Amino acid sequence: MRGGPTFDREKVSFNLARLRKGGEVFEIVVDPDAAIAFKETGSGNLKDVFRAEEIFSDAKKGLIASPDRLTSVLGCNDFDGASKKIIDEGEIQLTAEHREKVRTAKLRKLVVKIHRNAIDPKTGNPHPEKRIELAMDEAKVKIDEFRTVEQQLDEVVKKLQPILPLRFEIAKLTVRIPSQYAAKMYGEIERMAKIVKDSWLNDGSWEAQVELPAGLKLDFSDMLNGATHGGATIEEKKE
Repeated sequence: MRGGPTFDREKVSFNLARLRKGGEVFEIVVDPDAAIAFKETGSGNLKDVFRAEEIFSDAKKGLIASPDRLTSVLGCNDFDGASKKIIDEGEIQLTAEHREKVRTAKLRKLVVKIHRNAIDPKTGNPHPEKRIELAMDEAKVKIDEFRTVEQQLDEVVKKLQPILPLRFEIAKLTVRIPSQYAAKMYGEIERMAKIVKDSWLNDGSWEAQVELPAGLKLDFSDMLNGATHGGATIEEKKE
């Protein structure tokens, strides 16, 4: 194996990627965030993932895996090929501290995603983030640190709905921007909404049909009115 980053086995709490296969154990020492991202997406720079450029049979004891066993079980013994198989097919072993850090970050992303994309059917407005957090706690939502936010969203919403009425809805709006603001507003609107169709009007103003999560309507309206000093007009298309 090539030389790589060194670590003190007496001081470091390891985050490992571990694969048990063919009666063997193969481990690599990883950066936990990079390893989770690589496993979730299947892409990225593998060199960002590992902390020590060795494949171990027992990392904590410093035991290096036999190249012959790597070839026999994994079909290769080069570090890049073998480590990719270990991450793809194995499990990422996180310290308790890092496991909690990842879960907390993903829970936060889920709260924000629900706040921005769902509304309270009774009011037509998004639920406050704090209310969503409390409902997730009441529903005893468990966050999986190894699955993406998108992969967990549907099941989280199902658990929340008996406690917190939710409806995911796309708002369809027509916005008209006065000529003096039109050029600079295109990018701001595109950042928050999907521009379906747009045109320049005879008076120099710009009109666009846009779609965005219903939960973002108020933020979108506030952004437009603030940037145009109240000069923008917004009309909602009702189905």
